[in-house]
Amino acid sequence: MGGEFRALPVPEGLEGMRVDQAVSKLFGLSRSVAAELVAEGSVLIDASRVAKSDRVRSGALLEVTLPEPRQAPAPKAELVDGLSIIYSDDDVIAVDKPVGVAAHPTLGWEGPTVVGGLTAMGFTLPDAGPPERKGIVQRLDVGTSGVMVVANSVQGYSVLKRAFKERTVSKLYHAVVQGLPDPIAGTIDAPIGRHPSSGWKFAVTSDGRHAVTHYELVEAFREASLLEIRLETGRTHQIRVHMSAVGHPCVGDPMYGSNPNLTMRVGLVRQWLHATKLGFTHPRTGDYMEVESPYPADLAHALEVLRA
Repeated sequence: MGGEFRALPVPEGLEGMRVDQAVSKLFGLSRSVAAELVAEGSVLIDASRVAKSDRVRSGALLEVTLPEPRQAPAPKAELVDGLSIIYSDDDVIAVDKPVGVAAHPTLGWEGPTVVGGLTAMGFTLPDAGPPERKGIVQRLDVGTSGVMVVANSVQGYSVLKRAFKERTVSKLYHAVVQGLPDPIAGTIDAPIGRHPSSGWKFAVTSDGRHAVTHYELVEAFREASLLEIRLETGRTHQIRVHMSAVGHPCVGDPMYGSNPNLTMRVGLVRQWLHATKLGFTHPRTGDYMEVESPYPADLAHALEVLRA
């Protein structure tokens, strides 16, 4: 069942923009939701159906039936195996997130979350942001382990949220990728958007969002390389998409083209990708601080196999 119906003339500032982009901007929807609305005929321009790549003209009548608002489930307070506290004070909590844990509840995710784990440990996370994302200022993929910072106060939330948005947080990852990148240190600057044929996957696309990844070789093996990666932007699956795009997917990442034989040989059931260090300005004291996470057992074991 459709939600609210809205009709309005296309503003001059959107002249020539793609329909899905215009709907996304005007109604605060994600590009993928906007594209779905166009595909199912819930978007009309001057009473005619359109394709998502059609361009809008200023002054044309845009009619949209918005989707029913869907709410993510409330976080369940339950202790999360392997979730540990690296640092905490009244404003900031730094956690070591294990693989298989989401940052916060989302539609379709029934598993453990950082928010639920912290609540079960006795933390009262601030009521800032959406209710299911209490204190969450950044996210790590379910399949990625490592250090993650969570706000523990309303002030912590607003200051840290802004720091991530303005890219003043230093985000350092280690990844084991197939082959040896050439050059062994470089920058990948390529926009990332939804994969054209698989909605759950991302890809380098011409109309994607700006994304920049800096990498440097730490150690080379016969079939793979350990890289240190610094993210300038924070797009979904950014490292996995960028490394795959240059022909060096993360070991253990079949979604983005890894070799299943190598994955099996090193004993991995997920991508070799770990958030090793975060550097940020403390939201209350103004001091610069860094928090680090060591490699978990499965990633350390895979490295041993590669070295041997």
